[in-house]
Amino acid sequence: MTELLAFLHQHPALLCAAIFFARLTDVSLGTLRTLMVFRGYRALSALVGFFEVLLWIVAASQVITHLDQWHLAVAYAGGFAAGNYVGITLEAKLAMGRELVRVVTDNPDICLAEALRAHDYSVIELAARFDDGKDVEILLISESRKRVPALCQLIAQLDPKAFYTTSDIKKQFHVAQLLSDEKPLINAGWRVIGKRK
Repeated sequence: MTELLAFLHQHPALLCAAIFFARLTDVSLGTLRTLMVFRGYRALSALVGFFEVLLWIVAASQVITHLDQWHLAVAYAGGFAAGNYVGITLEAKLAMGRELVRVVTDNPDICLAEALRAHDYSVIELAARFDDGKDVEILLISESRKRVPALCQLIAQLDPKAFYTTSDIKKQFHVAQLLSDEKPLINAGWRVIGKRK
């Protein structure tokens, strides 16, 4: 490691590139780790965090110990900026976790729930009423993030007037899991509630 750093310091352009790519990688990993933590991937986020900090220490130490070389600071900042973009792009491509799609429809010409079920989506239907007294239907669909874009496109094709929103799901349980004596109940926060008596 010492020999590599000595070689890089003899070639400033290579050192700048190394700092840039180290920072790009560690910020990308940090973005992924944050989203993994939110979605409950504890072991994977810990592993990613280890390599994230390792790269950060190497990159930051080179800049801090050579503050007189402004180009290293520019490479560091550039890697940080690029890392945010790359991290968000990678996370969108990986599409980990699940999302809840909520659809509001008042189209009497189509049974949207049945049409979605015909395309292998599991749908919960709820009757509701809008402000003006008009009866509407609310559909709830829990789906993997990879399939959500196709689902939204299908909704738009089947019912162009439908209104829908999406939100991330941190945890998803079946009722049997919640009522089980063998599994602990865990809320959406940081506390373990404990086993059901």
